[in-house]
Amino acid sequence: MTHTTEGKVIGVNGNMISVKVDGIVSLNEVGYVKVDNRRLKAEVIRIRGQQAELQVFEMTRGIGVGDPVEFTQELLAVELGPGLLGQIYDGLQNPLPELAEQCGFFLDRGIYLDALDRERTWEFTPTAAKGDTVTAGDTLGTVPEGIFKHRIMVPFDKDEAYTIESIAAAGSYPVTDTIAVIVDGRGRKHELTMLFNWPVKRAIETYEERLKPEKTLVTKVRTVDTFFPVALGGTYCTPGPFGAGKTVLQQVTSRNAEVDVVIITACGERAGEVVETLKEFPELIDPRTGRTLMERTIIICNTSSMPVAAREASVYTGVTLAEYYRQMGLNVLLLADSTSRWAQAMREMSGRLEEIPGEEAFPAYLESVIASFYERAGLVRLRDGSQGSVTIGGTVSPAGGNFEEPVTQATLKVVGAFHGLSRERSDARKYPSIHPLESWSKYQGIIPADRVEYARSVLTRGNEVGQMMKVVGEEGTSLNDYIYYQKAEFIDFCYLQQNSFDPVDQAVTTERQERVFDFMEEILRADFNLTDKSEARNFFADLRQKFRDYNGAEWDSDAFHAREKELKQLVGKYIVKEGE
Repeated sequence: MTHTTEGKVIGVNGNMISVKVDGIVSLNEVGYVKVDNRRLKAEVIRIRGQQAELQVFEMTRGIGVGDPVEFTQELLAVELGPGLLGQIYDGLQNPLPELAEQCGFFLDRGIYLDALDRERTWEFTPTAAKGDTVTAGDTLGTVPEGIFKHRIMVPFDKDEAYTIESIAAAGSYPVTDTIAVIVDGRGRKHELTMLFNWPVKRAIETYEERLKPEKTLVTKVRTVDTFFPVALGGTYCTPGPFGAGKTVLQQVTSRNAEVDVVIITACGERAGEVVETLKEFPELIDPRTGRTLMERTIIICNTSSMPVAAREASVYTGVTLAEYYRQMGLNVLLLADSTSRWAQAMREMSGRLEEIPGEEAFPAYLESVIASFYERAGLVRLRDGSQGSVTIGGTVSPAGGNFEEPVTQATLKVVGAFHGLSRERSDARKYPSIHPLESWSKYQGIIPADRVEYARSVLTRGNEVGQMMKVVGEEGTSLNDYIYYQKAEFIDFCYLQQNSFDPVDQAVTTERQERVFDFMEEILRADFNLTDKSEARNFFADLRQKFRDYNGAEWDSDAFHAREKELKQLVGKYIVKEGE
């Protein structure tokens, strides 16, 4: 490539460099600073006259005033094409296993590898023909990628009408081979391959229509699907203090959610948590296919020990890959863990730019940046009539579990569901530790909202009685209030809590959730013939234990029906019949 713009470093501040530019540069353009016979990748984040500030995606050790900088005239982008699924990338889309193989235990600076394998061949089947008119996002053909048909599309920047002059016959090709030649209105020819680049900070919008997310995204976590649902194409956040189970909940969701593709963006988590993800995922079995879950997963790994600029890159890389698979009519779940560290990276960079700080020294534009990220989620209708979706779930790690801090508040303004994790519930080993009274959702779940609201009202009243009992003791409450307290404990113990180590209870189908909720609602609405608190305590203790065994029985098995019958007999002994 010919570099038409160059510059010299005139200042270094952490991982930000100031460059005097000789020529024209653009915001978000990629530049390379030369140091120690290496080229370190950087991105333009501010331009003032002939001076540009760049954030460097590597450690800036050794960079000095006068070092040369080359600008590429290209925006920070990712490679799109077949071969993304099953990969583990860093924030700049370098394949980490290949990088580790080349560098050893410690990754060297300035080494950038191709995101897609240039040697591997793909079985291409054309779906378009010579003479067809196509535009951005139209399908030229397909290749098999795991269990999916990967659509080979016209690059998304080709936004005018083109005529196909030639297209490759069915056969095996590497991603760099020309598979079609298209001609624009001025007669110019464009050769297309199976891969193309797309700027990560520009949303992919080559669909026909954006739709309202209404269908529930089934996660098989009862608390989520029933009480605080997420919509397919919607957004949600999971804030909570350190150690409250955010990462574990995300991993369980990624395994069991009824979506086609899962993208995990570890944008600044601790290295230990990422190692756990990298070790577990290749060995997990996908319940849909019986093969490894990794075949439909992409992991973008950027731990908190890596340069802060790479945290931002990893977030945008993840959402761009998600939008790409949405263009194929697939449902994609993007999990970002943790957006707080991304925000901290923004705060650090804002300080180096000497911008006027907002609340708690975060940049004043924090809310708009977070909003623009979550806005890239959505359910869309494509030109061929099919639908695809990107659902975004982000964890937030507020210091001290304070949900009033700026990152949590900025996130809550734009998401459709809030799964607030509680330190108290986490310490009590209640999993998932989603607080049932503080969390909320704007979406429709698998159970009608009025019935869920009734269950929450029992939880609310039971919590009030529990708080009162801490002051006046059990003897200071009426029997009726005490029964409400026991009913609330029953909901918590038997429905909200889920055993992720139990092969049955770790993932609960919607059919089972509906049946169990129906049974639980009968118990909540029933009047019980209990003479004193001791009898009430013993009855609900027996009920909770039997219900927990019921939750562990294989769905629709003899054991399931036997335990359900036993439960109904127990409840029937104490329930007040009509007319009594």
